[in-house]
Amino acid sequence: MTIQIASQFAQPKIDACALLGLYDPADSTDWGPIRAAQLHAGRQLALFMLAANVVGAAMVILLTVDLIPAWARLSWGAAVAAISVSIAFRRLSSTHRNASIAPIEAVRDTVLEGIALGVVWAVPPIALCTHADMGDALGMWIILSVLMTASSVAMAALPLATISFLAILGGSISVALAMVVGALPAAATSLFTILLMIGCFGRAKALVIIRANEIALAERDETVSLLLNDEEDRSADWLWEIDAARRIVRASPRFAYAVGLDPIAINKMPFLQVLAGSAWETGKFSAGLRTLADKLKSREAFRELVLPVQINGVDRWWEMAATPRTDDTGNFIGFRGVGSDITDARASADKINRMARFDILTGLANRLLLTETLSRAMADAEKWNARCAFMMIDLDRFKAVNDTLGHPVGDRMLVMVAERLRGLIGERDIVGRLGGDEFAIVISDASDTEQVVRLAESIIAAISKPYDIDQNTLHIGASLGIAIGPRDGRTTEMLIRSADLALYRSKDAGGNTCHIYEPQLHIVAEERRVLEMALRKALTNGELHLNYQPVVNAATGALTGFEALLRWTHPELGNVSPVKFIPLAEDTRMIGPIGEWVLRTACDEAAGWATPVRVAVNVSPEQLNSPSFVNVVASALANSGLAPDRLELEVTESVFMREGSGAIKVLERILDLGVKLSLDDFGTGYSSLGYLSRTRFSSIKIDRSFVQGASKKVPEAIAIIRAVVALAQSLGMATTAEGVETEEEHSMVYELGCTKVQGYYFGRPLPVEEARAVVLRAAGRASAVA
Repeated sequence: MTIQIASQFAQPKIDACALLGLYDPADSTDWGPIRAAQLHAGRQLALFMLAANVVGAAMVILLTVDLIPAWARLSWGAAVAAISVSIAFRRLSSTHRNASIAPIEAVRDTVLEGIALGVVWAVPPIALCTHADMGDALGMWIILSVLMTASSVAMAALPLATISFLAILGGSISVALAMVVGALPAAATSLFTILLMIGCFGRAKALVIIRANEIALAERDETVSLLLNDEEDRSADWLWEIDAARRIVRASPRFAYAVGLDPIAINKMPFLQVLAGSAWETGKFSAGLRTLADKLKSREAFRELVLPVQINGVDRWWEMAATPRTDDTGNFIGFRGVGSDITDARASADKINRMARFDILTGLANRLLLTETLSRAMADAEKWNARCAFMMIDLDRFKAVNDTLGHPVGDRMLVMVAERLRGLIGERDIVGRLGGDEFAIVISDASDTEQVVRLAESIIAAISKPYDIDQNTLHIGASLGIAIGPRDGRTTEMLIRSADLALYRSKDAGGNTCHIYEPQLHIVAEERRVLEMALRKALTNGELHLNYQPVVNAATGALTGFEALLRWTHPELGNVSPVKFIPLAEDTRMIGPIGEWVLRTACDEAAGWATPVRVAVNVSPEQLNSPSFVNVVASALANSGLAPDRLELEVTESVFMREGSGAIKVLERILDLGVKLSLDDFGTGYSSLGYLSRTRFSSIKIDRSFVQGASKKVPEAIAIIRAVVALAQSLGMATTAEGVETEEEHSMVYELGCTKVQGYYFGRPLPVEEARAVVLRAAGRASAVA
């Protein structure tokens, strides 16, 4: 940026009436500082004018000893003294004494002082005009002329008051001379008075012009200072200058204040010594100070050079800039530059940097800092032919805590987990939070793989310990995935991906365990990717179909309904197991459109059956969390013509673990349609009697694991089935035993009180044509019985 400053100032235009204080002009001139200067000038000579008035009055009294009675002379003298003292006191004690600006009234009111003083001084010439001789009149004229001249010079800064005083006194003298001496002396006195008034006005105008120029100059200096970031306060930037020997010269007060030294004593001190402080003796200089020394030594211009300094024991950060100086002959004579204290700005930048690299909740490193640290660790491992490791940690069952007890409790648990992790890692390692309930550790030295595994096991043990929060004792676990670099990934991204795949395997294994990356995991991940791409096209390509597994009365074996089961046949992959593709559909949020297709297809099929038996359709938690699912159910029933009580929706207990999710309200609205509701896999999840009493279930399905356990005479399984049956009976619900495969199992669950059974003993999942045939046979048997 180039800054051009005018070297000459235009002569300001002075308004005469404004100068006298009669009004405020509408031009751009700022009269506040000018009037303050006028009052200040008048204040400086207030005592001089007081002395002049007192001395002048004494001389008049002596002159008129034989002409005027003593009481009259003393009374007048006292009046002069009183008015003079009053004026002096008023000016010296003005409320605008230390102000940089003054209002128009402060100047305008001084006219009263001039009038009062003029009137009291007009008394002697008028009083003597009738009985004074020429000598007395001449003496009086001399005294008053000297007083008028002194006033016009000393009080010119306040022209309105001074001109008023001169006009009144000059007029009275002219009248007196005209009566005693003649017209010529009176005319001369009038001319003299006019000249004094003109001179007073001219002097006042000159003073105002000088002050106006000073104000303009100050404004320009301030503008330049602002442009150069050189404001007039001690916390702003400062100028500094050194000679060829790098000693401080002409130190500015602000620079001296910045370094905490006396402005005079600092001159001739070595510049680098002043900046180094206590480090000057030890030789432990900062990198910034060494860079500055190199720049000064090489006589190079520099800017934005940041260095730490210590001022009076306080650490500060400065930013310096300077250019070398030469004399007229080109000889180097030193440097001149500017410095600024950027401590606050640097603290703000450090805070922003910390916020960008540290997790706000736990104070651990965030994903960005973890990635940067891992990149450095991998670079070091490559350089020294060593190993590093990246460990990913995912909390098991944390979501249930968050959903049931709320986010504040979940956040406090995350903080406690972070504290436990901090206590387990080494000094060279770093632990961070990736987000949510995922953590990670960068291990700089992973040459001992067994030690890494032991660390993982200690992490699982530490996280699995109970947490006491708000009178709740909570338990969670941890799944870990470990990748060793650079073996399991040549780049940061590849190593993180490998650790993520190992973590995924730990989660699939049931959690609370750790796995080290294996190349086979990439194959599994690739298979999952291919499967996901194929599943996205399965619905459109017509690759999905439904099978129907019969559900029968436990006592009679009569058909009571079917459960619709989704199947997928891919032209290249063949029959894909629901165990693989249904969790994938839930993870990728494809379960919504697929589930809607299943519901509509099942309703259309059931509406055409010859016997009005029910059809059961499994519903995922994601579907129930959508308020529009109620409309989907209503639309499926209306379009198919199926009676609402013939549709049974099966939900799992996980639906009720999400507080405030809206699933409960959706279920209530579906029940209001007349649709039946069944609780699937009861006892395998977070069983609670609360939602059983609050929700109108028509039946409870007992998981096949309990049926198989009971068939093997496992006491716990038998006890659970009896308890579920008793609970269902007390709530008016039916019970369906799943996975019944033999006659013995059928007899057992019937004896335990189950009202309906389902399993291979009565029929495997059937294609639609075979399911229709089963319905026709059931209808025929019903007709024969009737």
